[in-house]
Amino acid sequence: MHRSLLHVLAFTLASCDAGPDVDSEAPPADVSQARPEGVEAISLLGEELRAPDLPADVESRYEENLAAARRAWQATPENADSIIWLGRRTAYLGRYREAIRIYSEGIEEHPEDARLYRHRGHRYITVREFDRAIADLNRAARLVDGTEDQVEPDGLPNARGVPTSTLHFNIWYHLGLAYYLAGDLESALTAWQACMGVSRHVDSRVATAYWLNNTMRRLGMNDRADELLTWVDEDLDVIESTAYLDVLLLHKGERTPQDLLGPSGQEATLESTTAGYGVAVWHRVNGRADEAVALMERVLTNRDQWAAFGYIASEADLARGDL
Repeated sequence: MHRSLLHVLAFTLASCDAGPDVDSEAPPADVSQARPEGVEAISLLGEELRAPDLPADVESRYEENLAAARRAWQATPENADSIIWLGRRTAYLGRYREAIRIYSEGIEEHPEDARLYRHRGHRYITVREFDRAIADLNRAARLVDGTEDQVEPDGLPNARGVPTSTLHFNIWYHLGLAYYLAGDLESALTAWQACMGVSRHVDSRVATAYWLNNTMRRLGMNDRADELLTWVDEDLDVIESTAYLDVLLLHKGERTPQDLLGPSGQEATLESTTAGYGVAVWHRVNGRADEAVALMERVLTNRDQWAAFGYIASEADLARGDL
C-alpha cells in the first residue's frame, strides 16, 4: 500500500460499516458529525475541508443569487421549488452542511418530492457521507419510478445556456457516483447502466460513459468497455463534458496523457481535476499503479477543488490503497 496514507483506512471503513441500510425506505436523518468550526467535511485522508475560496466577483454574484433565493423562500417558505433553490444557492458558496440542513427541512415538508433527496444526496457525496447519499438517491429513484422525466434547470448555466440534464439522469448519475466512491463497483455498474438509459443530451451521455468506462475497466470488462466507446468521436458537440470526452478518446488511443494534463496546484481547474483523475484511471487499468498514484496525488494539490468528483474519487482510491 502506498506511503502512510492508509492510517485512515480503518476510520473510513468503519464509517462505511456503520452506515444505514441503503435498501431502507427512509433515508437517514441528517446527523451532524463533530467538526471544528468552519469545517464542512473531513476528507477520506483525514484532512479538514473548508469552503473553497472563490474569486471576489464570483462570490459577490453567488451571494446576490442566494439573497434572491432567500427572499423567494421567505415569500413562500413551504414551496418545494423555493426550498430547493435556497439549498442550491447555499451550496454554490461552499456551505454544504447548511444546504443539507435546508434539504432535510424541506423533506419534512415534502417527503415524497424526489428532487429534495436528489439534491441532498449530491451534497452528502460532497461531504464524503456516501452511505447517506446512497440511501437518499435510492429513495429518489423509487419515487420517480414510472414517472415522466423532466429537464432540471441549471443553477450555473453553461456557455450556451442549454440545460443538459434531467431529474432522472441526475438521480442515477449521482447514485452511480456514490456507489463508485464507496468502492461498490458492481452496484455502480448497475446505476451507470440505468443512467445511460436516461441520458438524453450528448453531454449527459459522454459524462455517463466516462464513469461507466472507468467502472467496467476496473471490473476487468474491457471488451464491454470497448463496445461502449464505439459511438464516441472527437466531433461530438459537447458543451460541458470536454474533459470527459478527452479521457474517453484517450482510452480509444486518440489522445495522449500529455494532451489532457492541465494545470495543477493552485492553478488547477475543474476540468484539469476531472482529466487528471481520468488519466490516473487509464494508467491504473493498464497496470501502471505508480503513475496512477502520482496523478491522483497531483489532483489533490489544489484544496479548492475538493468538491470536484475527480478530487473525491482520487481521495477514495488513495484511501482504499487497492491500486
